[in-house]
Parts: sequence; C-alpha cells; structure tokens
Amino acid sequence: METPAAASKAALRPQFRRRRAERLAATQGPLLEQARRWLPPLLQPGQRLGIYWPLPGEADLRALEAEPRLRGRVALPRVSQGSLGYRPWRANGPLSPDDTGIPAPDPAPELEPTQLGLLLVPALACDHEGFRLGYGGGWFDRLRSNAPWRAVPALAVLPQACLVEQLPRDPWDVPLDGWLHEGGVHWLRAV
Repeated sequence: METPAAASKAALRPQFRRRRAERLAATQGPLLEQARRWLPPLLQPGQRLGIYWPLPGEADLRALEAEPRLRGRVALPRVSQGSLGYRPWRANGPLSPDDTGIPAPDPAPELEPTQLGLLLVPALACDHEGFRLGYGGGWFDRLRSNAPWRAVPALAVLPQACLVEQLPRDPWDVPLDGWLHEGGVHWLRAV
C-alpha cells in the first residue's frame, strides 16, 4: 500500500528532476570545486570516499578520483542480490552493469563501512532536516538503516535550488548528515 508521503514524493520527483537539470550546467563546475576543496580533509588515512556513477541530470563527481589527495581512495556503489554495497574504483578500472543497470566496479571486493569516511548521495531534493528525495528505489535508505553504515557520514549532492524547508517522508526514510552544493558543504550535526 502506498503511503501519502510516497504519493507526494512521486508527484515531486518530476518537478525536482527538471529543476536540477535546469541548473546542472551552471552548478557542475562550482560543485566539483567545492568537493575538491572540502572533502579530502574529511577522510582519515586509509578511508575511501563513496561517490556514485552519475545518471542524466546528476552532478558528475568522478573527476575526484584524479584529485591527488583522493587517488586510489574512491569507491562506487554496486547493487547486487538486492542490496547496495561499495567497491573500490579507479578511473579506467573494469565496470559492469549492476542489478539496476548502472555501471559499477567489477570484479572488486565489497568494502566494509569502516573503510569509508564519507558517502556522497545523489538527490533530486533535500530538506533542512537531511531527508532526501531520490528516485524511489530506497537503496540508500536500506543501506543506512544498518547501524554500521549509518555511522558513515553521508551528504546529499544537489544544486542549492533543490534545497527545501521540508519534504514528505516515510517511516523508513533515513536522514543524511547534510549536503554538498555549489556553495559548499553544510553539516546538520557534528560528525
């Protein structure tokens, strides 16, 4: 049974998909520069940065892998057998479609939550409490409902124009710790 929040989210997705796409060209470069500036110092030695393979309309952060302070320290998600996990990734490394059809590292061992220092999560919108509007698959909420993964700080990645006061939410939604946009990083709570 669909909840009222789920119905509201479905109605909001096309609106925020358009808003995000309209701003992508103007925000892509500044957003990537903010990521280069603020993210590397957030990782402890040996920890990786979890990014994502960009879908149309999403900010592309794959260039972070070439950043000297992040080279060899980036991971991408892979959905396999009904769950999302992260695997080490290097630009030019082997990729294959995961269970959702998105390119993901293969073959590569799945990483433990303690091996990641920060997750960057694509978002259509995010509210001021960290609740994210995604595509409705629930992959990141299920991952972060697990306590060890919830302990890994996670930021929504989106244009500032896609931040809103409040989004509809369901009981299973797990808030993020803040967001990254073209103006920088905003944390909702100390990490």
